[in-house]
Amino acid sequence: MPRKVSGLISHGVAAQNRKARFDYKIGAEIEAGLVLLGPEVKSLRSGRAMLADAWAGERDGEMWLFNAHIPEWQAGSFMARFDPRRPRKLLLHRNQVRQLIGSTTKEGATVVPLDIHFNERGVAKVLLGMAEGKKQHDKRAAIAQRDWQRDKARILRNKGE
Repeated sequence: MPRKVSGLISHGVAAQNRKARFDYKIGAEIEAGLVLLGPEVKSLRSGRAMLADAWAGERDGEMWLFNAHIPEWQAGSFMARFDPRRPRKLLLHRNQVRQLIGSTTKEGATVVPLDIHFNERGVAKVLLGMAEGKKQHDKRAAIAQRDWQRDKARILRNKGE
């Protein structure tokens, strides 16, 4: 549960990509640092960022986060303006970058951001998942399983009355 301090998230999840777990089978997960500007951190702490269409990829031998929407911080000054969907560099160890690039080229996997969160020290991190696309019938099975779990919980809850 994120702890809020004066309306801002001090640590916990700032943005989540809930659709990623539905659209993809998530394999290995890697936590990476994120290069942000000052107003972007403030905007993330307000909890208004979106990762729905975001993806991570390689550019010049480094990993970057593309298409993540971090809105402008409204209380910022004129000089603190930035593009909400600009590419943001991911901070990873060299061997982690090689592993991600290798799995995307060799296995055809996709690197998808699952969430952006703040650790205990207040540093912004992004959780990346090695993803493989689901087929339509897999998605239908996931919906059916989720509905059955919900119905089962309802039946068990009403049985005790």
